[in-house]
Amino acid sequence: MTLIHPTALIDPAAELAADVEVGPYAVIGPDVRIGRGSKIGAHCVIQGHTTIGEENTFFQFSSIGAAPQDKKYAGEPTRLEIGNRNTVREFCTFNTGTAQDSGCTRIGDDNWIMAYVHIAHDVQLGSQTILANNATLAGHVHVGDWVIIGGLSGVHQFVKIGAHAMVGFSSAISQDVPPFIMADGNPAAARGFNVEGLRRRGFGPQRIAAVKAMYRQIYRAGLTLEQALEALCGIEAEHPEATADVQLMRDFLAASRRGIVR
Repeated sequence: MTLIHPTALIDPAAELAADVEVGPYAVIGPDVRIGRGSKIGAHCVIQGHTTIGEENTFFQFSSIGAAPQDKKYAGEPTRLEIGNRNTVREFCTFNTGTAQDSGCTRIGDDNWIMAYVHIAHDVQLGSQTILANNATLAGHVHVGDWVIIGGLSGVHQFVKIGAHAMVGFSSAISQDVPPFIMADGNPAAARGFNVEGLRRRGFGPQRIAAVKAMYRQIYRAGLTLEQALEALCGIEAEHPEATADVQLMRDFLAASRRGIVR
């Protein structure tokens, strides 16, 4: 108990691992579960049906697990699930899900979430992402692993951002951003592919060449989206070591319902 500040208010029904640290004036509700090694900063409010994994750090003044900002929400017991080793900076707001979707907002592992980030109801955030200051994810947004979203950027509800994509500073994202693509602007447009990020993550020359070829077919060859999907089959045959990368792109494009940034 020495790790819990005496001014913190923790409901007796909450479940905290023995080594969880809780700062001054934090408030933790009855349906909250927090795993070992996690740290909750001063004045944080954690409520709702919220599960937090291991070794997460929440800086001061965040609101985690509050009811969704959705007028259809009628008090259903929806959830927020947060993985392991995430860093959440000051004044962030994460909401629980809604009954109209899966009922759960999910955040993966090893994410770096900067100040004033908003993660709305039913968002599915992958792992190893970076969300810069004031990035805002509206309801039902899906974000893949290793994505970077620049500060002051807004992502429209139901948009999907593929793995390894990068969104520039102060962008308005109202259509899907395919994997590996760099996009920015208002409205957002594709500006290239995230070659430097791929190199840092260990992509070899052949895999990068395959991603470059996919970018050219989708954005530089004057093809429709359906034609580009067909052209990707040739890239997969030419670069067998990038089969998983090509399949990731093909699956993403085939599932897109809002259209992609062009």
